[in-house]
Amino acid sequence: MEYYNYIKALHLIFVITWFAGLFYIPRLFIYHIEANNKGEPERSILLKQLKLMAKRLWFIITWPSAVLASFFAFLLLFLIPEWLQQPWMHVKLGFVVLLFAYHIKCHFIFKQLQKDVVKWTSNQMRIWNEGSTLILFSVIFLVIVRDALNWIYGVLGIFLLGIMLMLGIKLYKRIRAKNPDA
Repeated sequence: MEYYNYIKALHLIFVITWFAGLFYIPRLFIYHIEANNKGEPERSILLKQLKLMAKRLWFIITWPSAVLASFFAFLLLFLIPEWLQQPWMHVKLGFVVLLFAYHIKCHFIFKQLQKDVVKWTSNQMRIWNEGSTLILFSVIFLVIVRDALNWIYGVLGIFLLGIMLMLGIKLYKRIRAKNPDA
């Protein structure tokens, strides 16, 4: 157990960088979708730059962080297998599966946008962008509280957070309609 804290620190570092990538990639998707509606030459210039930024973020930060966060998580579970008997860990692993599903869906969106296939509106992507936030809040509260039964209160809080985020998005949409430069 001499190396436990180092492994835990590395796990947390890569979880943070993974989430940083998952927070930022949908923003790039939003900019890409909105740039697609611009006139030339602005459209071509923006799309070229946004594709490059997304590619670098996705393959240099987000994917490696996901892999390394998972590697160190498996190592921690190997060192302390008793955690797999804890109900809170079962719920946390469920959220991790959900996070990977979110990540994979982002990958499909990334590939589509790299080919200039736009299937989302910028408002739909703004809502999608909040998915990783909800997962992060759920996991952090679960890991800190470590009580799988009381996490129901946390889930209710997450739903309230989700509702507040959606209301914030609607408010932003109204503000943006009045002032397109906002």
